[in-house]
Amino acid sequence: MKNCRALVIGGSAGSLEVLLRVFPDLREDLPFSIIIVVHRKQGTDFLLADLISKKTKLEVKEAEEKEKIMVGTVYLAPSDYHLLIERDGSFSLDYSEKINYSRPSIDVTFQSAAEVYEEGLVCLLLSGSNADGVNGLITVNSYGGQTAVQDPESAQVDYMPAQAIARAEVNRILKIEEMAAYINSLA
Repeated sequence: MKNCRALVIGGSAGSLEVLLRVFPDLREDLPFSIIIVVHRKQGTDFLLADLISKKTKLEVKEAEEKEKIMVGTVYLAPSDYHLLIERDGSFSLDYSEKINYSRPSIDVTFQSAAEVYEEGLVCLLLSGSNADGVNGLITVNSYGGQTAVQDPESAQVDYMPAQAIARAEVNRILKIEEMAAYINSLA
């Protein structure tokens, strides 16, 4: 897929370990943005950005309200806010009800990104213990985007990727060691 404009990665329990294994092997010149939505406790924001930035040469930062999305940058959804992508290529933070017991909700970001990026979107769903992200993957497919999930056998908590495989049309099922090459191939 050569027209990737954004990669959105969603995960919950067990996904941080995957991110820390994948990011050291990513190219520094990726021509798209990476947006990460991870379920986490409030007040741990700076820790996640620091952990990931130590593993990559890409710029890693927390997404901010009305911030323009730049290529080659890794954005993290702030804890306790839904992260939406606006048509003008900026972020919007939302404090509405939790979805699938989660804020940020992976579904919300996947769905808003699908509406903006359409076939230029790739979404990757990692380890997790609820079905957040599954409806988002269905939306991504309906807009012509590409979907990938972590192989449930390699997931610390297999419920989230297994639900995606059972309920959504998934383009790729990836083992952890295949993810960096897959992401690099999107460039």
